[in-house]
Amino acid sequence: MGLFSKKENTLDVFQKAVESRRSIYSLEKEISISDKEVENIIEHAIQHVPSSFNAQSTRIVLLLNGNHDKFWDITKEELKITMGPDREFQATSDKIDNFKHSYGTILYFEDQDVVESLQNQMPNYAENFAIWSSQTNAMHQFAIWTALGTKGIGASLQHYNPLVDVAVAEAFDIPNTWKLVAQMPFGNISEKAGEKEFHDINKRFLVRK
Repeated sequence: MGLFSKKENTLDVFQKAVESRRSIYSLEKEISISDKEVENIIEHAIQHVPSSFNAQSTRIVLLLNGNHDKFWDITKEELKITMGPDREFQATSDKIDNFKHSYGTILYFEDQDVVESLQNQMPNYAENFAIWSSQTNAMHQFAIWTALGTKGIGASLQHYNPLVDVAVAEAFDIPNTWKLVAQMPFGNISEKAGEKEFHDINKRFLVRK
Protein backbone atom coordinates (compact mmCIF):
# COMPACT_ATOMS: atom_id res chain seq x y z
CA MET A 1 0.00 0.00 0.00
CA GLY A 2 1.29 3.47 -0.83
CA LEU A 3 2.21 6.14 1.65
CA PHE A 4 -0.97 8.10 0.83
CA SER A 5 -4.54 6.94 0.36
CA LYS A 6 -6.11 6.91 -3.11
CA LYS A 7 -8.58 9.52 -1.89
CA GLU A 8 -5.77 12.06 -1.66
CA ASN A 9 -4.84 11.55 -5.34
CA THR A 10 -1.22 12.15 -4.42
CA LEU A 11 0.03 10.76 -7.74
CA ASP A 12 -2.22 13.18 -9.61
CA VAL A 13 -0.85 16.07 -7.55
CA PHE A 14 2.73 14.99 -8.18
CA GLN A 15 2.22 14.53 -11.92
CA LYS A 16 0.51 17.90 -12.20
CA ALA A 17 3.50 19.50 -10.49
CA VAL A 18 5.85 17.81 -12.97
CA GLU A 19 3.71 19.02 -15.89
CA SER A 20 3.60 22.60 -14.66
CA ARG A 21 7.37 22.93 -14.26
CA ARG A 22 8.52 24.93 -17.26
CA SER A 23 11.40 27.15 -18.29
CA ILE A 24 10.18 30.66 -17.48
CA TYR A 25 12.26 33.58 -18.75
CA SER A 26 9.94 36.50 -17.98
CA LEU A 27 10.24 36.87 -14.23
CA GLU A 28 9.47 39.55 -11.69
CA LYS A 29 11.93 40.88 -9.14
CA GLU A 30 9.75 39.63 -6.32
CA ILE A 31 8.23 36.38 -5.08
CA SER A 32 4.96 35.52 -3.39
CA ILE A 33 6.60 33.39 -0.68
CA SER A 34 9.16 34.24 1.98
CA ASP A 35 12.92 33.76 1.71
CA LYS A 36 12.60 31.20 4.49
CA GLU A 37 10.19 29.14 2.42
CA VAL A 38 12.68 29.13 -0.45
CA GLU A 39 15.39 28.01 1.98
CA ASN A 40 13.12 25.22 3.25
CA ILE A 41 12.49 23.97 -0.29
CA ILE A 42 16.23 23.83 -0.98
CA GLU A 43 17.04 22.23 2.37
CA HIS A 44 14.41 19.54 1.82
CA ALA A 45 15.89 18.67 -1.58
CA ILE A 46 19.42 18.54 -0.19
CA GLN A 47 18.22 16.28 2.61
CA HIS A 48 16.08 13.85 0.60
CA VAL A 49 17.16 13.75 -3.07
CA PRO A 50 19.08 10.49 -3.64
CA SER A 51 22.68 10.13 -4.73
CA SER A 52 24.78 7.19 -5.84
CA PHE A 53 26.42 5.41 -2.89
CA ASN A 54 24.69 8.03 -0.74
CA ALA A 55 27.56 10.32 -1.68
CA GLN A 56 25.56 13.51 -1.03
CA SER A 57 27.97 15.44 -3.25
CA THR A 58 25.64 18.25 -4.31
CA ARG A 59 26.26 21.71 -2.86
CA ILE A 60 23.93 24.68 -3.29
CA VAL A 61 24.29 28.43 -2.78
CA LEU A 62 21.22 30.68 -2.64
CA LEU A 63 21.89 34.24 -3.81
CA LEU A 64 19.44 36.95 -2.79
CA ASN A 65 19.26 40.74 -2.96
CA GLY A 66 22.60 42.35 -3.84
CA ASN A 67 24.35 39.00 -4.16
CA HIS A 68 21.88 37.92 -6.82
CA ASP A 69 22.55 41.12 -8.77
CA LYS A 70 26.27 40.71 -8.25
CA PHE A 71 26.28 37.26 -9.81
CA TRP A 72 24.71 38.50 -13.04
CA ASP A 73 26.99 41.56 -13.12
CA ILE A 74 29.95 39.18 -12.88
CA THR A 75 28.49 36.99 -15.62
CA LYS A 76 28.00 39.95 -17.93
CA GLU A 77 31.52 41.22 -17.32
CA GLU A 78 33.08 37.80 -17.98
CA LEU A 79 31.07 37.43 -21.18
CA LYS A 80 32.06 40.92 -22.27
CA ILE A 81 35.73 40.08 -21.81
CA THR A 82 35.30 36.93 -23.88
CA MET A 83 33.07 38.31 -26.62
CA GLY A 84 34.23 41.91 -26.72
CA PRO A 85 31.96 45.00 -26.46
CA ASP A 86 30.78 44.89 -30.06
CA ARG A 87 27.28 45.05 -31.45
CA GLU A 88 26.81 41.30 -31.12
CA PHE A 89 27.30 41.56 -27.37
CA GLN A 90 24.19 43.71 -26.94
CA ALA A 91 21.84 40.74 -27.33
CA THR A 92 23.83 38.81 -24.73
CA SER A 93 23.85 41.82 -22.41
CA ASP A 94 20.07 42.11 -22.69
CA LYS A 95 19.71 38.42 -21.92
CA ILE A 96 21.82 38.72 -18.77
CA ASP A 97 19.88 41.81 -17.68
CA ASN A 98 16.71 39.76 -18.04
CA PHE A 99 18.08 37.10 -15.67
CA LYS A 100 19.16 39.82 -13.28
CA HIS A 101 15.59 41.11 -13.32
CA SER A 102 14.44 38.16 -11.24
CA TYR A 103 14.24 37.69 -7.49
CA GLY A 104 17.15 35.40 -6.78
CA THR A 105 19.54 32.81 -8.17
CA ILE A 106 20.32 29.28 -7.04
CA LEU A 107 23.85 28.05 -7.79
CA TYR A 108 24.35 24.29 -8.09
CA PHE A 109 27.75 22.75 -7.38
CA GLU A 110 29.31 19.30 -7.03
CA ASP A 111 31.99 18.73 -4.40
CA GLN A 112 34.93 17.18 -6.24
CA ASP A 113 36.50 16.00 -2.99
CA VAL A 114 33.55 13.64 -2.54
CA VAL A 115 33.72 12.44 -6.14
CA GLU A 116 37.48 11.87 -6.06
CA SER A 117 37.24 10.06 -2.73
CA LEU A 118 34.79 7.57 -4.20
CA GLN A 119 36.95 7.18 -7.29
CA ASN A 120 39.91 6.29 -5.07
CA GLN A 121 37.84 3.89 -2.97
CA MET A 122 36.38 2.08 -5.99
CA PRO A 123 38.80 2.47 -8.91
CA ASN A 124 36.89 -0.05 -11.05
CA TYR A 125 34.02 2.45 -11.18
CA ALA A 126 36.19 5.58 -11.24
CA GLU A 127 35.08 6.91 -14.63
CA ASN A 128 31.40 6.57 -13.66
CA PHE A 129 31.44 8.71 -10.53
CA ALA A 130 31.58 11.99 -12.45
CA ILE A 131 28.54 10.83 -14.45
CA TRP A 132 26.65 9.79 -11.33
CA SER A 133 27.58 13.07 -9.68
CA SER A 134 26.06 14.98 -12.61
CA GLN A 135 22.91 12.87 -12.39
CA THR A 136 22.62 13.60 -8.68
CA ASN A 137 22.91 17.32 -9.31
CA ALA A 138 20.27 17.17 -12.02
CA MET A 139 17.85 15.50 -9.62
CA HIS A 140 18.37 18.33 -7.14
CA GLN A 141 17.73 20.86 -9.89
CA PHE A 142 14.53 19.13 -10.94
CA ALA A 143 13.22 18.69 -7.39
CA ILE A 144 13.79 22.34 -6.46
CA TRP A 145 12.52 23.63 -9.81
CA THR A 146 9.32 21.60 -9.49
CA ALA A 147 8.79 22.56 -5.86
CA LEU A 148 9.15 26.25 -6.70
CA GLY A 149 6.61 25.76 -9.47
CA THR A 150 4.01 24.49 -6.99
CA LYS A 151 4.31 27.85 -5.25
CA GLY A 152 3.81 29.79 -8.47
CA ILE A 153 7.52 30.64 -8.72
CA GLY A 154 9.04 30.49 -12.20
CA ALA A 155 12.64 29.59 -13.01
CA SER A 156 15.00 28.58 -15.78
CA LEU A 157 18.27 26.68 -15.84
CA GLN A 158 21.40 28.42 -17.14
CA HIS A 159 24.98 27.27 -17.72
CA TYR A 160 27.56 30.05 -17.73
CA ASN A 161 30.10 27.78 -16.13
CA PRO A 162 33.03 27.33 -16.47
CA LEU A 163 33.42 30.88 -17.80
CA VAL A 164 32.37 32.47 -14.50
CA ASP A 165 33.77 29.86 -12.11
CA VAL A 166 36.84 31.68 -10.84
CA ALA A 167 35.18 35.07 -10.41
CA VAL A 168 32.15 33.54 -8.69
CA ALA A 169 34.29 31.50 -6.30
CA GLU A 170 36.19 34.63 -5.31
CA ALA A 171 33.09 36.82 -5.02
CA PHE A 172 31.07 34.45 -2.84
CA ASP A 173 33.83 32.62 -0.95
CA ILE A 174 33.09 29.25 -2.55
CA PRO A 175 35.29 26.31 -1.46
CA ASN A 176 37.79 25.44 -4.18
CA THR A 177 36.60 21.83 -4.34
CA TRP A 178 33.08 22.89 -5.38
CA LYS A 179 32.55 22.70 -9.14
CA LEU A 180 29.83 24.98 -10.53
CA VAL A 181 27.28 23.02 -12.57
CA ALA A 182 24.30 25.31 -13.21
CA GLN A 183 22.54 28.53 -12.27
CA MET A 184 18.80 28.98 -11.72
CA PRO A 185 17.29 32.49 -11.68
CA PHE A 186 13.79 32.52 -10.16
CA GLY A 187 10.94 34.88 -9.38
CA ASN A 188 7.22 35.42 -9.78
CA ILE A 189 6.02 34.68 -13.30
CA SER A 190 5.29 37.75 -15.41
CA GLU A 191 4.71 35.81 -18.64
CA LYS A 192 3.85 32.13 -18.83
CA ALA A 193 5.66 29.69 -21.08
CA GLY A 194 4.17 28.93 -24.47
CA GLU A 195 2.76 25.62 -25.62
CA LYS A 196 5.20 22.73 -25.43
CA GLU A 197 5.69 20.35 -28.33
CA PHE A 198 6.06 16.67 -27.58
CA HIS A 199 7.78 14.02 -29.67
CA ASP A 200 5.95 10.77 -30.37
CA ILE A 201 5.83 8.86 -27.08
CA ASN A 202 5.97 5.55 -28.96
CA LYS A 203 9.45 6.44 -30.21
CA ARG A 204 10.62 7.27 -26.70
CA PHE A 205 9.08 4.52 -24.59
CA LEU A 206 9.21 0.77 -25.18
CA VAL A 207 7.49 -2.00 -23.23
CA ARG A 208 8.77 -5.56 -23.39
CA LYS A 209 6.63 -8.27 -21.75
